[in-house]
Amino acid sequence: MGSYSQDIDIKREKRKKNIFNIQLPIYIGPISLWVFLFVLAPLVIILFFSFLQTGDYGRIIYKFTLKNYQSLIKIGYLRVLIRSLYYSFLTSIICILIGYPTAYYISKHGGKRKALFLLLIIIPSWTAYLIRLYAFKTITSRTGLLNNLLLRLNIISTPLEMLYTPTTVILGLVYTWLPFMILPLFASIEGLDTSLLEAAYDLGANPFTRFFKITVPLSRGGLIAGTILVFIPSLGDWLVPALLGGSKVMMIGNLIAHKFIQVGDIPGGASLAIFLSAIVVLVLYLSITLGGEDALEKLV
Repeated sequence: MGSYSQDIDIKREKRKKNIFNIQLPIYIGPISLWVFLFVLAPLVIILFFSFLQTGDYGRIIYKFTLKNYQSLIKIGYLRVLIRSLYYSFLTSIICILIGYPTAYYISKHGGKRKALFLLLIIIPSWTAYLIRLYAFKTITSRTGLLNNLLLRLNIISTPLEMLYTPTTVILGLVYTWLPFMILPLFASIEGLDTSLLEAAYDLGANPFTRFFKITVPLSRGGLIAGTILVFIPSLGDWLVPALLGGSKVMMIGNLIAHKFIQVGDIPGGASLAIFLSAIVVLVLYLSITLGGEDALEKLV
């Protein structure tokens, strides 16, 4: 009787393994195919072109060269890269300073209106990216809403030149990517174990200590995930600098677009794109390593 039940258990386990082996490719197959076709394959193609040469009138010469990568150490390229990293870093810091209090307030004091507050944060993202940037450009222009308001309040006597400045570019990046900081932070703060805060209160910890000793460390995963979701898109963004910075503010995304479209130097643009992709991968690796599984879960 015992051997018979063991045989049944063995057959059940084999059947489960067979079902798992059949279902796993069905579930993973489409995702793997999508990643290969639209992520890995384009990167491989760009990597291939980055080792080629550019001839007259943008003609591609199929000869191997490292000249495109050697040119990345030019002062002009390095200046654009450092500027892009600096702007992305400032954008992330400002988004944290705005996003953390916002997410904390919604989580702790939102009550029944939490869904409404989150909806108000998400709704702007439903509008086309280009339309939102043109609206922001209209507001900050010389004859825009902000200047007219300041003039009517007699705060200024002449219109401010806000467009085509680094400040406006950074504000445009914050305006664009702020919701991607708030949502992971809200998820982390909302998932905190309140019993830990109650225990700290019982032990005499003041609100300041509870916030910085318990709330902030336990929401680290959401903080890192939000930073990734803001820093990386800001680093590669080319539309915000193009519309709000014009020709005065160039980031690395604009430089890549300039190489591909205006100059017609596809190998040179490809080498810049690969270099930017390597930076993004490095930032992702370091961030996930520091944040651990919690950061990865919030990011996904």
